[in-house]
Amino acid sequence: MRRQQTGIVTFIRRNAVAYIFLTPWFLGFFVLTLYPMLYSLWLGFTDYDFTQPDSTQWIGLGNYLKMFGPIWGLSQFTTSTGEVMRVDPYYLKSLSVTFTYVFASVPLKLGFALAVAMLMNQKLRWVPFYRAVYYIPTLLGGSVAVAVLWRKLFERDGLVNSFLETLGFTDLPGWITNPKYAIWTLVLLSVWQFGSSMIIFLAGLKQIPQEYYEAASVDGASKARQFFAITIPLLSPVILFNLVMQMISAFQVFTQAYIIGGGSGGVLNSTLFYTLHLYIQGWTYHEMGYASAMAWVLLLIIGVFTVIVFRTSDMWVSYGTGE
Repeated sequence: MRRQQTGIVTFIRRNAVAYIFLTPWFLGFFVLTLYPMLYSLWLGFTDYDFTQPDSTQWIGLGNYLKMFGPIWGLSQFTTSTGEVMRVDPYYLKSLSVTFTYVFASVPLKLGFALAVAMLMNQKLRWVPFYRAVYYIPTLLGGSVAVAVLWRKLFERDGLVNSFLETLGFTDLPGWITNPKYAIWTLVLLSVWQFGSSMIIFLAGLKQIPQEYYEAASVDGASKARQFFAITIPLLSPVILFNLVMQMISAFQVFTQAYIIGGGSGGVLNSTLFYTLHLYIQGWTYHEMGYASAMAWVLLLIIGVFTVIVFRTSDMWVSYGTGE
């Protein structure tokens, strides 16, 4: 027993300085990350109004029934405490809008970023300057100012319609206020922010040996054949990384939807993104318990799609190991 205590004391003495330096990180992790996560998990099973904390009630799976009740045709239900709750009629709409945005914006953004990266990989003049210019939208894209500018561009009397009218087009819609086109203006904004993906693609392209392309040219392979037989396979790990990161980012989009959609989801909720709906429920209607449950469902959705991407990556990602 004494020998064991001596070993513990020795371990503490050897590592005390390291743990002292790690103390700020531990405090940040436990106080600012782990505790809020566990607290929000608990709130997801309660009816919690942060303006009336004393009235908090445990309702079990009530918040989750409120989300998915319309799937089973429910309009209201009774919680374990006997409280009658109405289902959320806009939750499935927010899911639909978010999925549409993710499945449209991520492939378009990655495709455009790869095309520009391949162009920037050529031996052209002013390439470093163009790289910087193309990266600027990524630095500014998440800001409120750019979202306001984008809204002004696509209004009925905005610059986009003014330009199209000079080309002879008439009876143009307000792209932001028209439910058919509103979400596509947000998709276009996402594609415009291709800079970070472009830089990563460009770094991957620099790692591909030119000898492969030279050998393929000698064998008579066309540029298209070289792209699909050499570039895509050798770049597939980079594509996987960009796909996962951009997918996670797209699921969490908020600022653009809030500003461009007017903070309410736009006309007919055409831009009612999941995170925007969560914000409205939590901070407008003070239903923080329901908002916490929505946040955990979003975490689960992102996790499921990330796992699917990684599970299917074996079929299309090549790490150069010959497998």
